[in-house]
Amino acid sequence: MFKNIVLFSYGFCFIYLTYLLVLPVNINSIMGLFIGFVLGVLVDAFYDTGGIHALASVFFMFTREKWLNLITPQGGYDINSLPTIKMAGISWFTGYSFPLIFIHHAILFFVESYGFSYFWFTLSKAFLSTCFTFLVVVLAQQLLFKRSGQRA
Repeated sequence: MFKNIVLFSYGFCFIYLTYLLVLPVNINSIMGLFIGFVLGVLVDAFYDTGGIHALASVFFMFTREKWLNLITPQGGYDINSLPTIKMAGISWFTGYSFPLIFIHHAILFFVESYGFSYFWFTLSKAFLSTCFTFLVVVLAQQLLFKRSGQRA
């Protein structure tokens, strides 16, 4: 169903990134990479994309750990906290998720286009898809998470 959600034949929504974004902050690195790989392979099976989503999702999870370390709040994160809008607010969540979503989409679309021959087209496609996916992720969080930041 989500495969057909396209904005102006140009922006694509990959809602599965919501799951990767809200994994616990202190998840084991290997487990995070494994979850990213498995989820990417499942999406590849439905999209028939031959491993592109798996590649982008694994890189997403690799970058996520580094990015979380860079943007750690002064008091640190609570153990097993979920990085959601309810936990830290929309401004923190935007700074956390938007770059990660963009990295995922840039890798996905540049690999899909076999390089940089259509650089500006691919970059604009990645940016529009990032905006679209980010809006859907925010809406999904409003529907799926309670006030405390835990799943509904």
